[in-house]
Amino acid sequence: MATYVLIPGMCHGAWCFDDLAAALRTEGHRVLAVTLTGVAERAHLLPGGVNLDTHITDVLAAIDADAGDDDALVLVGHSYGGAVITGVADRIPHRVDALVFLDALVLHDGESCWDMVNDEERQWYVKVDGTGFGVPPMPFFDDRATAHPLATVLQPLRLDGDLNRFRRRVFVYALGWPGDSPLRPSYERVRDDPSWVVHELDGKHNLMRDNPDDLLRILLTPT
Repeated sequence: MATYVLIPGMCHGAWCFDDLAAALRTEGHRVLAVTLTGVAERAHLLPGGVNLDTHITDVLAAIDADAGDDDALVLVGHSYGGAVITGVADRIPHRVDALVFLDALVLHDGESCWDMVNDEERQWYVKVDGTGFGVPPMPFFDDRATAHPLATVLQPLRLDGDLNRFRRRVFVYALGWPGDSPLRPSYERVRDDPSWVVHELDGKHNLMRDNPDDLLRILLTPT
């Protein structure tokens, strides 16, 4: 039995993983799906003071509260969540068995989300809402989506080590973007690295919705 820690992308809450979490639990695994501070049902919490470190701390606290000391942790990050799981893994490497990047950012030390996306994505980031702190959800997002704290995509990630420390690193790339994918630089960073397991799926960015069976199979593959 593994403990899967599921981290959503920008503007989304833990609810985006409801079906995936249920499927993993049916297979006998524990699941922690985390809504990050300042987003979704936690949108009221200090949006102006929330950065990437805040979200890393959110997940570390959830793990400390709900995961056993001996649990084999599989950190799963969707989109922006890739930056979060990298920071979490760097702080508790002894507890992490695997990392899974679902069409997600793969950052190195000193890089921010801003650094690793394309100009179209950056233009979205800076079209902030009336508070000046929030990146508004795209019109096609789920009705439950909210603005996302801008500082989280601008703050550089600070790491003590690299991802090569971890036994299993998986990248799942969505081929169905309507234009150039902002995750393509992350995909190209790992695509030809034999120490990574890389999958390409014929779905849009929300792989949990478009490719649930493929995604479950990938997550349940032990090696």
